[in-house]
Amino acid sequence: MSKIDRQKLTVVLEKELNDFRQRHPRSYELYQRAQNSLLAGVPMNWMVRWAGGFPLFVKEAHGAHFTCVDGHDYIDFCLGDTGAMTGHSPAGSIQAIKDQLDHGITFMLPTEDSIWVGEEMQRRFGLKYWQTTLTATDANRFVLRIARHITRRPYVLVYNYCYHGTVDETFCTINNGVPGPRPGSVGPQVNPATTTRVIEWNNLQALESALAPGDIACVLAEPAMTNIGIIHPDPGYHDALRELTRKYGTYLVIDETHTICTGPGGYTKAYGLQPDFLTIGKPLGSGIPVGVYGFTQEVADRIGETTTIDEADVGGIGGTLAGNALSLAAVKATLTNVLTDEAFAHTIPLAERWTDGVHQVITEYGLPWVVNRLGARGEYWFCPQTPRNGGDAEAAVDFDLDRYMHLAALNRGILMTPFHNMSLMSPATTEADVDYHTRTFREMVKQIL
Repeated sequence: MSKIDRQKLTVVLEKELNDFRQRHPRSYELYQRAQNSLLAGVPMNWMVRWAGGFPLFVKEAHGAHFTCVDGHDYIDFCLGDTGAMTGHSPAGSIQAIKDQLDHGITFMLPTEDSIWVGEEMQRRFGLKYWQTTLTATDANRFVLRIARHITRRPYVLVYNYCYHGTVDETFCTINNGVPGPRPGSVGPQVNPATTTRVIEWNNLQALESALAPGDIACVLAEPAMTNIGIIHPDPGYHDALRELTRKYGTYLVIDETHTICTGPGGYTKAYGLQPDFLTIGKPLGSGIPVGVYGFTQEVADRIGETTTIDEADVGGIGGTLAGNALSLAAVKATLTNVLTDEAFAHTIPLAERWTDGVHQVITEYGLPWVVNRLGARGEYWFCPQTPRNGGDAEAAVDFDLDRYMHLAALNRGILMTPFHNMSLMSPATTEADVDYHTRTFREMVKQIL
């Protein structure tokens, strides 16, 4: 197998950094100005992770491309880390969003669109009742509270190196065999092991051992892990997960926020899952902030038995802007016109083409790397075998190689998801975009061998 020349990698990475700085003087100027008013010069803390040492500042975006303030065009395979999976400003939803802006944005009252959204989510995912939030983070947070409330159980269960937004309980990892705060977690209110049990994905023995004491309110899981990379479930894992959660009286929560890339009804519809709760956000509003969560009739009955109307505004669930008219109009337009069967019939073959192209280069140069795909999403890894769980995936991270691949792609007009080597297809992505990535990927590889 071919090996990366680490000395050459160091030299080439420095050259790419210099090229990036030379190509983006205006972005750098804005970044320097931002130091005076924005912490670390960015409006959100993780934007410091972009590979060039400072972020690109965006001028405008349409479809699957955007232009930075220095006038360079980019193919966007990051797509807002799924938030812009629809493509930027898709025509199928923009007019409805503009119309709603002229007729009111938020009321603390329902609109008819809210009923349409509930009915459509019911049709797509199979769960009967739905509620709205502004983010998938809030949807997950609220569902964990509801599950604890109606079961009277203190713990939730998550998977090692999962990610479900900024929910305190989910930042729990296995550190040298001991559950505790995820490395880098900022100021946890308590050690998350106080509220959370954590196990490795695809480990059925660990799952049953964790559930057996009967004190876990719910399991929160992506149906395939995506935030530490794409990690598929082993054959039969979901059947066993559903069987064991029912056996021990534990609710099953499926987070489809990223795995909606599998199809119009997400992984749940595609593979016939039967969760008690389902959460999703990000792309539902074509970039307008919105999230939703759904649940079964049985859960609704238990909520009704354990809550009262006079306490509905003090339960820690909800938000003044949740369910606003603009977000719901955006969801209706997006699900009607953008995230359709036809869209996925376009994007999934593109992801297959992207994956095939990467695989061809890996094979051509005999690299000890692998490539993986979930629906309209693809990703490559710098390891000889696809990881089976979060611990394996974290151990496979190569910071310098990651940084080089991302930065070299940026310098050649390609933006990828900043935290790993993942690409997402939108309805506006083309075969030409994908083929350009394949050619660029080959060029980047050749530079470091």
